[in-house]
Amino acid sequence: MTRYRCAACGNLTRFNVVTLRRTRAFHHFSVGGELSVEDVEVLDESAEEVSCRWCGNGDAVVIINDGTPQAR
Repeated sequence: MTRYRCAACGNLTRFNVVTLRRTRAFHHFSVGGELSVEDVEVLDESAEEVSCRWCGNGDAVVIINDGTPQAR
């Protein structure tokens, strides 16, 4: 799990994250045409954009890994 911190305002809990995700899933259609998506497997996932929900800053968001902030 990736954690973020806004260096501008100190926020640790609220972020807008735009994610690109590639998945494989089983699509099951009923006889009536209703779709159920089952067995979703994430093949690849990456965060394209992260911005602070509190102050709106996207340039000051850092990734927190093992307690060490890194520039995002």
